[in-house]
Amino acid sequence: DDSLTTTRAMGVHGVIEFGNRMLTYVLCAAVGWAIIAARSRKPWRRDLTRLGWAQFWVVMSNAVLGGIVVLVGLNPYTVAAHFLLSTALITVATVMWQRTREGEAEPRPLVGGAVRQLVWFLVAAAVLLIAAGTVVTGAGPHAGDSSEVARIPLDWETIAKLHAVLAWIVVTLTFALWFVLKAVDAPRGPLSRTRDLFLVLLGQGVIGYIQYFTHLPEALVALHMLGSCLMWIATLRVLLSLRERPDSPAEVPGPATEVTVGTPA
Repeated sequence: DDSLTTTRAMGVHGVIEFGNRMLTYVLCAAVGWAIIAARSRKPWRRDLTRLGWAQFWVVMSNAVLGGIVVLVGLNPYTVAAHFLLSTALITVATVMWQRTREGEAEPRPLVGGAVRQLVWFLVAAAVLLIAAGTVVTGAGPHAGDSSEVARIPLDWETIAKLHAVLAWIVVTLTFALWFVLKAVDAPRGPLSRTRDLFLVLLGQGVIGYIQYFTHLPEALVALHMLGSCLMWIATLRVLLSLRERPDSPAEVPGPATEVTVGTPA
C-alpha cells in the first residue's frame, strides 16, 4: 500500500506482477506505433487503422480487468478472463499482421465451401480447447501468490481429461484438413499453415501429457500457456490462408468521347 514498486517482502511473485504491469507500457507503445504506422500509410487504409485501434481498446480493457484481478485476490475466474482477453488481443494483432500483406479487394476464396466449413469447426474446437485449459489452470494447485486463494470448485484431473479430449478433436480435425487439402490440390499456403499447426499441436500435446503425469509443475504450466498462444496464432493463420485479397485494380479511364465540331456556315 505504501510502495509504487515491488519490494523485497513481496518475493518473486511481486517481481512477476510488477514486471507484467511494466510490460503493459511496452505493449501500449507497440500498439501506438501500429496505429501511427497504419494512419501514416499512403494510400491510407481504414481497415488497418481500425484494427490498430481495436488492439488499443483490448489492451485498455485488459488493464482494467488486471486491476480487478488484483483487487479480488487473484480470483481464478477473473484470471481466466484476463488470459482469454489477452488471446483476443493476439487475434486482432494476427489479423492486422496478415492484412498488411494483402490488398483492399474483396477476399477471394482459394478452397471450396466444404473445406472452409471444416476449418471453422477447427476454429470452434480450438476456442473450446483454450477455454477448457483456463478452467484446468483455475482448478489446479497453482493459486498465485498464496495457497489461500480459492480455486475453481472442480476436480482438475477430470477437467484435464476433458481438455485432452478437446485437444485430440483439434488434432484430428487438423489431420483431416491436411488430407482434404491434398486431395483437392489446394494451394501451397493453406497446406503449409496446416502443417505448422499440426507441429505446434504435437509440441503442445507432449507438454500437456508431461505436466499431467508430473502433477502440473509450474514451469511446464507456463510453457503450456505459451504453447496455447502459439496454437491459436497457427489456427488463425490456417483460417486466413483460405482466401486472398489482391490489390484493388486501378481504375482505367474509358475511351474518350469523340466530339464533332461543326463548321460554321
